[in-house]
Amino acid sequence: MSDFDRVIRGGLIVTGNDLVRADVGIRGETIAAIGLDLPTTGAAITDAGGLLVMPGGIDTHCHIEQLEPDGSSYEDSFAHASAACFAGGTTSIITFAAQFKGQRLGPVVAEYHRRAARGMVDYSFHQIINDPFDAIIEQDIPEVVGAGIRSLKVFLTYDDVRVDDRQYLRVLAAARRSGALVAVHAENYDAIAWMTEALLKAGMTAPKYHAWGRPTVIEREATHRAIALAELIDQPIQIFHVSGPEPAAEIARAQARGVKVWGETCPQYLVLEAADMDRPGFEGAKFICSPAPRTKAESEGLWEAIRAGTIDIVSSDHSGHSFGKEGVGKRRNGTDVPFTRIPNGVPGLAARLPIVFSEGVSKGRIDVQSFVRLTSTNPAKLFGLYPRKGTVAPGADADLVLWDPAKRVTITNGLMQHAIDYTPYEGLEVVGWPVMTIARGRLVMRDDVVTAEPGSARFLARGPYDMIKPRGVFPNGFDTSRVMT
Repeated sequence: MSDFDRVIRGGLIVTGNDLVRADVGIRGETIAAIGLDLPTTGAAITDAGGLLVMPGGIDTHCHIEQLEPDGSSYEDSFAHASAACFAGGTTSIITFAAQFKGQRLGPVVAEYHRRAARGMVDYSFHQIINDPFDAIIEQDIPEVVGAGIRSLKVFLTYDDVRVDDRQYLRVLAAARRSGALVAVHAENYDAIAWMTEALLKAGMTAPKYHAWGRPTVIEREATHRAIALAELIDQPIQIFHVSGPEPAAEIARAQARGVKVWGETCPQYLVLEAADMDRPGFEGAKFICSPAPRTKAESEGLWEAIRAGTIDIVSSDHSGHSFGKEGVGKRRNGTDVPFTRIPNGVPGLAARLPIVFSEGVSKGRIDVQSFVRLTSTNPAKLFGLYPRKGTVAPGADADLVLWDPAKRVTITNGLMQHAIDYTPYEGLEVVGWPVMTIARGRLVMRDDVVTAEPGSARFLARGPYDMIKPRGVFPNGFDTSRVMT
């Protein structure tokens, strides 16, 4: 009998650093061996000839079944989202547990665990903090982090969830004491409000004006401020969904000073444009997200930041709002409304890897090892999942995607396998496509057919790790987090 339950033969294994042609032997849920001519007697054999064998994608920024203050939720259930993940080659996610005003975190986390456990994809959470009152800072954040949720999310904009600068400092200090990373949505709240009021007074209400109300300068300023305040506290942060080279430059300057700040972008900022929101009628609503898509020149600037290592993760920022259903999704408030009343966000779980591979590897902007780093290895390292996730190595979880680098596919909504009735990438041709996804040794997708069973998801608790430890560098050498709560 073979030592393995499954052997993947003849593929080109790609990690964040290496390319090697070898077999992969899987035993149970883990990779047991990598080598030539592994024994196969009694094992399921997968022929990977002509295919790339890569670690499953890790999407560290997606909004799945996220609750709204009125009790509703984003439209993708964890089951639907899991299918979309597997269809696109993603095997692990970090989604959000959202706090509302006045809520304690324990019940919030418990409810999201209940929902996520009904899915199929391995998961962890970022804990959204939008009301950092004393009990949250002093009791709940340490408890949540100790239970394996080692990242907090703050918004510097949006009426219902934003924190002001002093509240942001409180969260940074609490994260520093607890050993958590802080992820930041960086846009200037008051500047957006000023711009939006001016646009509405001028009668400029169509979807395209969403981008006018959130120009790059607003993101650039907030990115600078978010970093400066984190530097004041000596707290590591990640800037979410960087939309162009200007905010990326703020990150690069801080990194050059030695500040622990990381940058992430998303496919919408690589292939969509502000002009997409300037479509007839309500059609432009399909592309409304924040920050707004920019220009082709700014997209190229993002690729430069990716090649430089300033932006080192590409996530989806998947937000499930349907388009054609009356009274829900993008049409929740009707269609004859100003851009301010159209829900933000675009779906993208299944499209992420194909778009990044096609725009990056197939078009010669990056090599295939860089693709793996951007979509799997770097997310695993930054968020404390490596080396269990994010690599192809003995002892790692057998999370693998078999990839046909030459396959041409035109993206359609049917291929996305989410619950949403549209994709903003409809009609986009990509070169490179996942043909098989394996999650913890289970074959969960083959030739676009997802076979995973609901309820097979597993929570990924994240313990302390060195990458997000503070540097111990303060202005004047004074650690305010020890005396301020």
